[in-house]
Amino acid sequence: MIKFYKNRKIYFTISLVIMIVGIVALFVNGIELSIQFKGGAIIKYSYVGEIDAGRAAEKVSEVLNRTTEVHLTDDMATGSKKIELNLSGNSGLEASEQEKLDEALKKEFPEAQLELAESNVVEPFIGKRTLMNGITAIVLTSLFIILYVRFRFKKISGMSAGVIGLIALFHDVMVVFFTFIVLKMPINDSFIAVTLTIIGYSINDTIVIYDRIRENQPYFQKRPFEELVDTSINQTLSRSINTSVATGVSILIVCILAYIYNIDSIMTFAVPMLVGIISGCYSTVCLAGPMMVMWHNRKQTSEL
Repeated sequence: MIKFYKNRKIYFTISLVIMIVGIVALFVNGIELSIQFKGGAIIKYSYVGEIDAGRAAEKVSEVLNRTTEVHLTDDMATGSKKIELNLSGNSGLEASEQEKLDEALKKEFPEAQLELAESNVVEPFIGKRTLMNGITAIVLTSLFIILYVRFRFKKISGMSAGVIGLIALFHDVMVVFFTFIVLKMPINDSFIAVTLTIIGYSINDTIVIYDRIRENQPYFQKRPFEELVDTSINQTLSRSINTSVATGVSILIVCILAYIYNIDSIMTFAVPMLVGIISGCYSTVCLAGPMMVMWHNRKQTSEL
């Protein structure tokens, strides 16, 4: 049987190192918000053949001096291809800038037969509101989940279960956030989607362990609490690992296909999701249980 509580310092150190690396990357790389959250312009061109998204992004940034995200899409049903340019900023494109952009892209990719297909403007206040709504959704989701855990597991100290569940969720959210920062991915709607998904995924895993602790509690009345928790985690360990592996393999396949077909919008969702799944399993198994034992032991000491 794995002694999770005994090895808690190792697990806490691993998490601490991850947080430190993330914080360092935050200062080095900074936070880059996508066009959805800070406004700008979205320009779409149809094209034929092949286009290097990296070259296109460099050329657009060089011509317009604006942060640019480039996404290539391929409609398998119609065979049409489009290149989407997300230009961050507080305004759209003026007619002169549009002409300059057209000329530069057509000169860079003369065989692509580029044709303007769509042009939209995202106002800064809309992006700000979208970001605030996303953060609000994450906070409310976390609070409601913790309230559920608080009342659902009264028999094993619902307060500690709720608080520890919240800490584990915060750990997973920060890991996802730092993944975006380390990989220099712009914070976009994928971040909100991944975060909400991982919150539900992680707390579900935690609840399974809490439920097993509650079931085993009557049989461990005269035994140390850490033995109860370690036993319960070990009994549910195969379930946690199997679920994470099955989900992780599915997401890994998505990552591979997105990389092969150069679909950045999918990559910015799938890669952080894969990391979040691993983090969710880790925080549930290696952090939540030992922290619950620490809370219990401190409470017992304070009552003496």
